[in-house]
Amino acid sequence: MKRVRVVIIGSGPAGLTAAIYTARAQLSTVVITGNQVGGQIATTHDVDNFPGFPEGVTGPDLTDRMRAQAERFGAVFDYDLVTEVDFASGSPFRVKTHGHEYLADSVIVTIGASPRRLNVPGETEFTGRGVSWCATCDGWFFRGKDILVVGGGDSALQEAIFLTKFAEKVTVVHRRDELRASVALQTRAFSNPKIAFLYDTVIDAIKGEDMRVTGVTLRNLKTDATTERKTDGVFIFIGYDPNSSLFGGKLEMGPQGYVVIDEMMSTSVPGVFAGGEIHDDRFRQAITAAGQGCSAALMAINWLGEREGQGLLQDLDASEAETIPAP
Repeated sequence: MKRVRVVIIGSGPAGLTAAIYTARAQLSTVVITGNQVGGQIATTHDVDNFPGFPEGVTGPDLTDRMRAQAERFGAVFDYDLVTEVDFASGSPFRVKTHGHEYLADSVIVTIGASPRRLNVPGETEFTGRGVSWCATCDGWFFRGKDILVVGGGDSALQEAIFLTKFAEKVTVVHRRDELRASVALQTRAFSNPKIAFLYDTVIDAIKGEDMRVTGVTLRNLKTDATTERKTDGVFIFIGYDPNSSLFGGKLEMGPQGYVVIDEMMSTSVPGVFAGGEIHDDRFRQAITAAGQGCSAALMAINWLGEREGQGLLQDLDASEAETIPAP
């Protein structure tokens, strides 16, 4: 068992920013990366709206720089998955991975949320090259293009309307014969001359060449007829699922499974904080996640400082936060 001050669960912008702050505060910090080092943004080819990169940056390069910055201050990275947490007895908390077990005075949860996928051929291959789950992030790249938006709820119509700022034409593809979005959003979308609608239809495959999307295979659910359609991009808005199953019964969650926090980034368990999309179901931006990771780290630093002042923190052997080699 390794005894540390802070365990950060998740390695997206929220977790990496939190690690920079806690490690720089000279608190022994372990980041358990999960199965995608850098989180969702590490799968994005072009990031054009993260401050400090006027020429843009790739997702992997951005998160690699953040990781290196955290390591410069002494953060340790465990390239593994969390399998179990025990918050019931209070601080110090137990966090287990496949290969290690940690006893941490504080935990910061930044494990994020995952966009629901179509699970069709081409979706993974062309992610970041025409397939996107973020209009704010990627809309700029589709100026003057013909694109598809998949979904029929509020998010799909909000993003379709936003995308008309850039695209020449936006077609909303929905599997039902009517939309689920609010009447107000439907009215706005129907009145927008750039938006068209394709009902009772799903995408069976996403196709491309030269590493970019060029078309899709559509299937009508009522007739089962398939058609090929050219398009420059596919934006998917069929919902998100917070990666919170690990914390069921251990942290308070809202009806959709997002972790509930207060204004101090604290969860229902004192000493356990959260930042990023594990609690944020609105903004879903790398920069807001980074800011929330910073806030969670500052609150954890403050909480640990108060406990230290009360004589509630044990001294740690520096060797216990030894480097864990990457696989």
